[in-house]
Amino acid sequence: MSEQMLSDGLAQTTLHPLELRISHANGSRITLENGKEIIDFISGIGASSFGHGHSSILNAIHKQVDKHLHVMVYGETRQSAQDLAAHRLLGMLPDSLSAVYFVNSGAEAIDAAMKLTRRVTKRTKIIAFSGGYHGNTFGALSVSSSAERKAPFAPLVGDVELVEWNEMDGLRTIDASVASVIVETIQGDAGIRIPETSWMRALREKCTQVGAHLILDEIQCGFGRTGRPFAFEHFGIVPDHLCLGKALGGGMPMGALVSKKTHLQQFAHSPSLGHITTFGGHPVPCAASAEASKLLKNTDWVRVEQVGAIIEKTLQASEQVHEVRRIGLYIAVEMASAEAVNQVIQSALEQGVLIFYFLSTPNAFRIAPPLNISDADLHEALDTLLACFEQVNI
Repeated sequence: MSEQMLSDGLAQTTLHPLELRISHANGSRITLENGKEIIDFISGIGASSFGHGHSSILNAIHKQVDKHLHVMVYGETRQSAQDLAAHRLLGMLPDSLSAVYFVNSGAEAIDAAMKLTRRVTKRTKIIAFSGGYHGNTFGALSVSSSAERKAPFAPLVGDVELVEWNEMDGLRTIDASVASVIVETIQGDAGIRIPETSWMRALREKCTQVGAHLILDEIQCGFGRTGRPFAFEHFGIVPDHLCLGKALGGGMPMGALVSKKTHLQQFAHSPSLGHITTFGGHPVPCAASAEASKLLKNTDWVRVEQVGAIIEKTLQASEQVHEVRRIGLYIAVEMASAEAVNQVIQSALEQGVLIFYFLSTPNAFRIAPPLNISDADLHEALDTLLACFEQVNI
């Protein structure tokens, strides 16, 4: 399959892909070309939080496709899909987050936030944290933690300093030379690490004291994944800039930088088009996003927490599981070794359940089912995983 992919002209991202040939997908299930059904227990890595092919999202897409596709670079026209997506998104956020710049992906939102904070503060230094992962564009990679992932592409963006995550002493590094501090509200690739509320509040306070802007990366942990519309709500803080992606698009490619309107206006002058994107704010993803925001607003948060608790309790009972870390339906299952994780992922896939690795946490696997997963699919997936645990041989 790998050689076939190359001969077909498709670039590979790993030497050992899952090799799934997709026919179609609906709800929590993916159907392969050979007819086999798989329960998607990771929601397309957090991008399809309302399941695949949700009828209201598809209807919104179809209506927009019938009107028009791309017509002009972002910002030069007013399109109803953009207006509606912005209105519904901002309606769920604090008043200080008053404007949105739509882009094509979460990583692009990170790059835009880095640019904007340097522009607004007229400072250059950016603080990021150990264990952080923000994407693979040049800017996003620069503020990510993994030295192994960064080394082949060095030198990256300069004047970036990594400090210890969730440690009060690290906050001393934040001073009047700092343009911005970027942190995942909940660390994802580190294996679903949840910071102390006291640390998050101290971080917010320190940024305010020295005039540094706080950027929260909620590309994966935002938009309902943690059991609330946005993860920062758990900590009682509000960022200066919020980066979104993945589930924001309702299954379509989309990202967003949400900030104060006066900040985002600085992209419009000196120079004009200080940040520009051809396809950002594309009307079709915007139509999907507007409908996803409507679904998010009407989500049954009590059930989301109940489903998360069932997963945690069920899997934690297995002797093969060392720890389950969870907030909402953002879940890491830690095992004894990377080999045990690999066996479970492969065995689960063979038996019809899709779970997946973390890039930087080899002894754990991720679970992130659709927020609206059915009881039947939930229990079938859990029964399968328990059976896979029993088959681990290391």
